[in-house]
This record gives sequence, C-alpha cells and structure tokens, in this order.
Amino acid sequence: MPSLKRSRRLTDDGVLHGSADGDPSAGTVAGPLAAPAAAGGDVPRRLYADPGLPDKVFRTVARSGGTLVLLVMLLVGGFLFARARLALADAGWSFLTTSQWAPDAGNFGIAAVLVGTILIALIAIGFAFPLALGSALYISEYASPRLRRTLISVVDLMAAVPSVVYGLFGFFFLQDKVVPTARWIATYLGWIPVFGVEGADPDDPLSPPSVYTSSSMLAGLVVAMMIAPIICSIMREVFSQAPAGEREGAYALGATRWGMIRSVVLPFAKGGIIGGTMLGLGRALGETIGVFMVISLTFDVQWHVLQAGTSSVSSLIALRYGEAGEFGMSALMAAGFALFVMTLIVNFAASSIVARSRSGASSDA
Repeated sequence: MPSLKRSRRLTDDGVLHGSADGDPSAGTVAGPLAAPAAAGGDVPRRLYADPGLPDKVFRTVARSGGTLVLLVMLLVGGFLFARARLALADAGWSFLTTSQWAPDAGNFGIAAVLVGTILIALIAIGFAFPLALGSALYISEYASPRLRRTLISVVDLMAAVPSVVYGLFGFFFLQDKVVPTARWIATYLGWIPVFGVEGADPDDPLSPPSVYTSSSMLAGLVVAMMIAPIICSIMREVFSQAPAGEREGAYALGATRWGMIRSVVLPFAKGGIIGGTMLGLGRALGETIGVFMVISLTFDVQWHVLQAGTSSVSSLIALRYGEAGEFGMSALMAAGFALFVMTLIVNFAASSIVARSRSGASSDA
C-alpha cells in the first residue's frame, strides 16, 4: 500500500515544493502562500458572494432612505438656525434666562416658556406612562383574542384622533372636572411648593375656581390623552414578541401569570418600554394646538402646576406668528430652534438607553 507521507522544502526562489510517495511533483504552491505555510499559520480563503440585483437595489434604497432622513433633519435645523441668527446675536445667552417676550423692545427670552414646556411634558408622561403600560399588558397578556382585536383597533383609532379634538374636549369638559381635584390637592398638599396656588384660600369654599383653570396640570392631562395610545401601541407590540419558549419555561417552573410577566415579558421589553415612553415625550414637548386651546399664556416662570397660567414654546409660536415682524419672526425661529435641539437631545438619550437595554438582548430563545 503506498505511503501517504508528504515532505516539504522551501527553495531559494520562494516556491514551496511538496512531494508524496510516488508523486514527486505533487503539492507545488505559488510563492505568496509559501511564507504563511512555512510559518505554520493557516491562510484564510477569501470568500465572495454576488449579492445579486435585488439585494443591491434594496441596499441602495435603504441607504438612500437613511441618508434622506438625516439630510432633512440637517436642513430643518440649518433653516431654523439661519433664520434665528439675528435674534440670537442680539440676545446672546440672555435668551435662555429671560422670561419676558418683547422682541421689539429688545427684552425677550424662553426661560418661562421652556419651563412650561418641560412641566407640561413631564405631567403628560406621568399620567400616560402607567395608563399605557397597564393597557398594553392587559391587551397582550390578559384579554381574550376577540377582545384583544377590538382593543387594538380602539387604541389605534385614538392615536389617529386630531389634537384639536382633544383640545376641545379638555376646554369644554375636562377643565371643570379638574377644578375640584386641583382644589383638594392644593388644600392638603399645598405645603409642597409645586402644588401651591397663589391667591387661593383653602378655608373659603366660595373662593373663585378661576385660579385653578388653564393650568399646567390641565394641559398635561390633555397631552397625556394624546400620547398614551402611541406609547401603548409600541409597548403592546414589544410585549407580544416575548419568546414563547421562555414564557412556557416560566409556567413549567410554577410561575403565575404575573410572575411570568415580571420575569420574562418586562425584562425582554425594557428597551421597547423606554423607547415608547421617550417617543411620547418627544411628541409632548412639541404639542401645539391641544395645549394652546386649554392654557392661559403667561411669560412668568410658573412652577405651580395647579395654578392658572402657563406657557409652552409651540403655543408661543402659534400665538405670535401672525403678528410678528422681521425681528420678531427671527425670535420665534430662535425659540423653535431651541425646541428642535431639546427634542433631539431627548431622542438621542432615548436611543442610547434603548441600545444599552435592547429588548431580547439577553434572551437565549
């Protein structure tokens, strides 16, 4: 039986010659592969696969779409900054610390409207988050299939309702219903500065209710009704993607339904919960018509969420856009640019948080 033993020798010309018994010329390899083989290392084979026309078209369309989104965002930011340069150059850093809004007199800033915008958004998230989370868990984990389909349709329909409808509902119906609750909170929790109401007498039952209307609390409730369906839809979609194997494994180990939700569904959906909440916060920061219809615009820094009078950047722009001159329009563009930057910061922070807690990242299923 012929031997399979091979021998190798490296000649001076850099060519590796290999020979086997009975075939002295076998195994001749070109020079570029000789050095790695002589050093005892494996030479990886370079693989190439032709993606084909459909993959090339899809890659081009996907890259073009992503590039277009970034381009539009840069164009919007550049346009706002270009139109705002006149006002920003005149105001300087005082634009962030001044609360009054009188551009023609040279006294203008966004301190008051910025505080009002943040307060309204935080109140909206405070009400919308638990409502959306509970609704999404019920639809995904507890509702029967037939009821689940109905609830999904209702939630999606609520997300499509125009903001002006919510504004009308808040102005004509919700405002009167909120006054007794606001009065009770101010009476018993007024020692907390944020719940205090200036000019209200808790001991006088006949004190006018107008001090509790058109407040940040009312605007936050209206915005919460707008963003809760969006947050609920995102959370429900993420909950439904929890691995079935891990669900069944939790039940097999004796977990109750709530135990399975707590140990499987919620950890898996952490990124989706954060992302949906931040998306709702981004919309709450820029909500215009619904807030404009229920608030009483004021240019004083208003920390009391139950007291009448608040403001927001978007409402300021909607109110003063029609009467603004050249310099006043530049000031409004500066306010819009500040809102644009603030929204970008919130979205980038949300993306960073979601990337660190990606849904399903720790799942083996």
